Amino acid sequence: MGNGLWVMGKEGFRGLVVWQKAKELAVAIYQLTDKGKISQDFGLKDQMRRAAVSICSNIAEGDERDTNKESVRFLYIAKGSLAELVTQLEISQEIGYITMDEANQFLAVCSDIGKMLGALIKVRSQQKNP
Repeated sequence: MGNGLWVMGKEGFRGLVVWQKAKELAVAIYQLTDKGKISQDFGLKDQMRRAAVSICSNIAEGDERDTNKESVRFLYIAKGSLAELVTQLEISQEIGYITMDEANQFLAVCSDIGKMLGALIKVRSQQKNP
């Protein structure tokens, strides 16, 4: 499809640009939380990692569901995990675990992923089942 949500030549969820970006975000969150003060805060570190992995995992699971209604449900779960991560990034910045620049970079990526999820939810909600 030519709406910027899919990559030609890749099948299934791996072809979704939003999944690719969410997976890259999860990897980057692991790297971020592996250094500095945040690496010693095991609770926050774990929560951030779980939320980031949940985003791409729920996109993948939703894409593999049999109906668009089920797919949309998992995409909304991914959006919820994204909101959790945004909250945790803001807290991390406010308590001095990450810099304002780091927070802003990650928050911009989160914003982009949120917009893509919203677009994919809209497309899937309007499609007739499989």
